[in-house]
Amino acid sequence: MTKHEQILQHIQSLEVGHKISVRQIAKALTVSEGTAYRAIKDAENQGLVSTIERVGTIRIEKKQKENIEKLTFAEVVNIVDGQVLGGRDGLYKTLSKFVIGAMKAEAMMRYVEPGNLLIVGNREQVHKLALENGAAVLITGGFDSSDEVKRLADQIELPIISTTYDTFTVATMINRAIYDQLIKKEIILVEDIFIKLEKTYYLKTTDQVEEWFMLNEKTGHSRYPVIDGNMKLQGMITSKDIMGIEREVEIEKVMTKSPISVNVQTSVASAAHLMVWEGIEQLPVVDHYKKLVGVLSRQDVLKALQTNQRQPHIGETIEDLVTSRFEDASVGNETCYRCEVTPQMTNHLGTVSYGVFTTLVTEAGSRVLRLHKKGDLVVENITLYFIKPVQIESMIEIHPRVLEIGRKFGKVDVEIFHDGNIVGKALLMAQIIDR
Repeated sequence: MTKHEQILQHIQSLEVGHKISVRQIAKALTVSEGTAYRAIKDAENQGLVSTIERVGTIRIEKKQKENIEKLTFAEVVNIVDGQVLGGRDGLYKTLSKFVIGAMKAEAMMRYVEPGNLLIVGNREQVHKLALENGAAVLITGGFDSSDEVKRLADQIELPIISTTYDTFTVATMINRAIYDQLIKKEIILVEDIFIKLEKTYYLKTTDQVEEWFMLNEKTGHSRYPVIDGNMKLQGMITSKDIMGIEREVEIEKVMTKSPISVNVQTSVASAAHLMVWEGIEQLPVVDHYKKLVGVLSRQDVLKALQTNQRQPHIGETIEDLVTSRFEDASVGNETCYRCEVTPQMTNHLGTVSYGVFTTLVTEAGSRVLRLHKKGDLVVENITLYFIKPVQIESMIEIHPRVLEIGRKFGKVDVEIFHDGNIVGKALLMAQIIDR
């Protein structure tokens, strides 16, 4: 086990809420401060710790995907650029609800419950009442609180935070953060669908080809990841690799070395693109240290993509905003879509942005290809020939025309019109994944 892995394991063993530092970790595990710093940063990326300015780094509970929209008080501090006035030992706790205090104290307390975060101004009586009711406090406008309130926050381990932003801005910032978390929640990652190590069949570099035949007879599979004695991925072996090879030969001599792999945080869409682009049926899944943790099959990816297309979307992305306004205006055999240019689709000049134009081309091209060929698409190339400015609130027509389509490939010409004049033209090429 490397020093980096030892530090991460040590961090995972710490209690939630425990404060850690580079110097403390370096001294406890007898490693350099540079190694400790890199491991703590890695732990932060994995959601094991949270670093807050003027407070330090604390161990937090790693959130499961179903609870990703819930924020910890530590995350709130970072979102609003806040200063922790008291109750630092409670920063790791997760809050259940936000309450904006804009009424008399007695009326306000009817809405305040344990685990809430009360957003309020410089009202010290309210700060104290909220803490006594089990709610943390976020003071807007850059105001302070009394020493008595700070001592109470420390005593009951509930944070009291101050931010220079006003209440409306704070509410907007927090809402935006939760909205972004919801979008992340909808993105299917490899960790959601891959076959874990305990159910994965693999071979070792020291095994002989004979082992491949035994595993093939047992499982019916024809491709397996190859690992070394430390569980690190070294290669992949398939039926093509062992064709005509004697059974006594070591796997290491015939395997495909340095195979393409993904980690658990890779999106399924990226994995699908890799599989199509490289013609791969199975991808090994590795951790940060290149150790095998499972495999991802083409069937798993297709199933996940099809399921995702049927799910209602909670957090809208820019692409969702654009494509949700598509109207089918086809006449006869000629495919046509209409779309109004909304404020979200424009750039600083008030005309359709280049990114939105690409989304329009992609969506129209994908839709027309699906009319001809059932299956999932991976866009391979988009060539934009020209773009003319299109003003806000204009109604545009998109005419996609299939130029060529095969079993695994499609080419579409897309023309965009406004008031009968052509304002854009593009060529889209896509690979088709058969279901």
